Amino acid sequence: MTLRKYLILMSLVSLVCWAGFVSVVNFINPLDAGLFGFVMFYGILFFATVATLSVFGFMLRARILRGELVFRQVAITFRQAFWFGVLVTIALWMQGRSLLTWWNLLLLILALSILEFFFLSLKRTRRI
Repeated sequence: MTLRKYLILMSLVSLVCWAGFVSVVNFINPLDAGLFGFVMFYGILFFATVATLSVFGFMLRARILRGELVFRQVAITFRQAFWFGVLVTIALWMQGRSLLTWWNLLLLILALSILEFFFLSLKRTRRI
């Protein structure tokens, strides 16, 4: 898949997911929906966040790294968008359960940062 096709596909996925998220928010009553409604809410929010941040993150990296091969940044950008999507989704779920405190959020950010550093160091050891 070319870089252009990837960006177009991710942009379309992002638009579809945000339209689905707006539909879930507007048309599903959380009191009547049960587990299905909550899974739809958090699932679509996660995918919309990941797709949107993948596109914007890649555009930002391409802007900053003009002279380098930017297509290699796609995997890193997608992985970081995935971690941020996990962060947003878990934080909103915890807020919905009245479990979100500043130290819980700090622990979640720390755990996801450690995972990201692990993946970054794993890639560096493969190059050697």
